[in-house]
Amino acid sequence: MVKPTIQFIQGTDEQTIPDVRLTKSRDGTNGVAIFRFEQPSVFDASGDVGEITGFYMIDEEGVLQSVDVSAKFVNGKPSGIEAKYIMRSPREWDRFMRFMERYSNENGLQFIKK
Repeated sequence: MVKPTIQFIQGTDEQTIPDVRLTKSRDGTNGVAIFRFEQPSVFDASGDVGEITGFYMIDEEGVLQSVDVSAKFVNGKPSGIEAKYIMRSPREWDRFMRFMERYSNENGLQFIKK
């Protein structure tokens, strides 16, 4: 059983738990997940293990990935990362939700509907 995890550098698990915001189109055909990490651990490790190459969500079904990753800087120092994952079909949405359920259970996250 593969532990659900998020990585920015392949092989290096991100220890910081993100704030995740989900939007879904009215017809349910597509959606967007935005992950915000404050002071992610990848900033501590990136000098040792390499550069951020993307956003990888890994679980027992495989890997979901995105290259839509941006860093936030305060006074010239990295302070956060925002990653965007776009789902273009109901099948991709369902797959993402299965990952999030596993990741949430592993990390004690809860869903709050607004």
